[in-house]
Amino acid sequence: MKKFSFATFLLVALLLCSSFFDAATADSSFCDSKCAVRCSKAGRMDRCLQYCGICCEKCQCVPSGTYGHKDECPCYRDMKNSKGQPKCP
Repeated sequence: MKKFSFATFLLVALLLCSSFFDAATADSSFCDSKCAVRCSKAGRMDRCLQYCGICCEKCQCVPSGTYGHKDECPCYRDMKNSKGQPKCP
């Protein structure tokens, strides 16, 4: 009986871990695809993708289009760098 309980516990733990992994992977792919659109016309694509990714991970949203529309995501709009300027592209 103890072996069955232990096996059941391991199976449940494995299922829970895999569901958390799927959720984390989904967030990353969401941000990657949204930031690819947002930065598609950027002069410095690598820098744009880096900062967009940071902002997206924290805010869980990216404004539509390649420029502007920051009112769609207040968290993204309100993030500032150390100099007080907008952090998110």
